[in-house]
Amino acid sequence: LLLVAAMTDAGGISIDLRHAGPIPLDVRFSCAAGELLALVGPSGSGKSTVLRAIAGLFRPDQGSVTCNGDVWFDSTKGIHVVPRQRRIGFVFQNFGLFPHLSALQNVMEGLLHVAAAGRRQRGEELLKRVHLSGLENRRPNQLSGGQQQRVAVARALARDPKVLLLDEPFSAVDKVTRQRLYKELMDLRLQLDMPVILVTHDLDEAILLADRLCILHHGKSLQSGPPFDVMARPASSEVARLVDQKNIFKGTIADHDLATDQTIFTWGGLTLSARHRPELDVGKSLAWMIPTADVRLHSKDNPPSERQENTVSGSIAEITRLGDQASIALSVDQAPDLPLSLSIRMSYVNRHHLKTGDGVTVSLSPAGIHLME
Repeated sequence: LLLVAAMTDAGGISIDLRHAGPIPLDVRFSCAAGELLALVGPSGSGKSTVLRAIAGLFRPDQGSVTCNGDVWFDSTKGIHVVPRQRRIGFVFQNFGLFPHLSALQNVMEGLLHVAAAGRRQRGEELLKRVHLSGLENRRPNQLSGGQQQRVAVARALARDPKVLLLDEPFSAVDKVTRQRLYKELMDLRLQLDMPVILVTHDLDEAILLADRLCILHHGKSLQSGPPFDVMARPASSEVARLVDQKNIFKGTIADHDLATDQTIFTWGGLTLSARHRPELDVGKSLAWMIPTADVRLHSKDNPPSERQENTVSGSIAEITRLGDQASIALSVDQAPDLPLSLSIRMSYVNRHHLKTGDGVTVSLSPAGIHLME
């Protein structure tokens, strides 16, 4: 295992993590002070291992970890700062509260660096900060899941941490409570001048909360960036699948149209246009994708204009209702084995009496089409 962390500025942390063992790791990301970065990926992708390495709970064979200029681990110099001296705030998936201690006593366990006379007052201040005033004397089994999570956050902040690590912190609470905790975390973040690293397998949660995403799979970081950029411009078809893009296909570069500033490519029996990518050679095979929101369905009374780009005809293969939205799978006439997905409001389906087998026309936004190496 090789873990190398270097600081790009005095108020953040960046990680370079490698492992050549049975569970290989090749992870790189950075997180600035005041920023929330979400590590997203399926189970077994290495997310929690990365947090444990930062916290010092997992000791790598080689490398270094530095935060705000402080060296926490350097194998070449024989430095290994123990977890309790790393100034880490860590909120675990199951909260990790001491069941025999009250909420206040749990928080005070994180205040051992504070003079004994001031611990109670500081603990009460932290519980007030997470909206738990009046519940100081309750034990964990007398608190709801959301209240236990707040105690865990207060205890993590009690250490005056340099970085806050959140390992699936919302997975043990119900949906309604989770939505409330999201709001509280976003409010709390405005008060924190430290990197916050959130581990989650829930992509919607990551997009809602994070300033940047880092996509992990099989122990490897595949792409890092703002949520919209990662979703709309995935680095590869693998990333596109991991961020739940439905329309991922193969195509071939046919030409570059300088007059329209577009790249032309073929898909099945169709010729389509996308944003100009002059670095892609004509004849090159690649992957391409388009978000379902960039697939526009044309009704019979509003057909595409003659100038409409990327017009595609086909028939409805499937309609699936998802709340007030409908997911439609379209069998494309010139690529029948490659269903195209789009999402529209269920009211539109009902108003136009759409059903399986209906012939329809859609247009694919050139700006929405993303070509991937």
